[in-house]
Amino acid sequence: MSRATIELTPGIKGFLTRPHTATLTTLRPDGTPHVAPVRFSFDAASGLARVTTRAGARKARNVAAAGPGARVALCQVDGLRWATLEGRATVTDDPVRLAEAIRRYTARYRAAPPAPPDLAVIEIAVDRVLSLNL
Repeated sequence: MSRATIELTPGIKGFLTRPHTATLTTLRPDGTPHVAPVRFSFDAASGLARVTTRAGARKARNVAAAGPGARVALCQVDGLRWATLEGRATVTDDPVRLAEAIRRYTARYRAAPPAPPDLAVIEIAVDRVLSLNL
């Protein structure tokens, strides 16, 4: 997955490190949107957002079904401030990539994510950032 270089303001960078919940929007196979609350991490240097989840979760199945290049949107809101990260997503259970996602999640939320037996990570190569009041 290629990663675009994204320029972020200090306000957006700071906002995306706060331990807020976000929504992840994926598309079901019939084209309708599926929106789910998630916790995530974002590596501004690489432009990669990570969401840990179960491989069998609807969001992971939507990304897998769409195949390479699946478009998703991750939106974090706090009052009248928000940031949306858009990009191409993949889902994987690769142990190295899972370990990095868990490490970053734990650092952000100060607790490890749930660890179901079918743990997977949705990786989003962010290529567009939208925001308000940041």
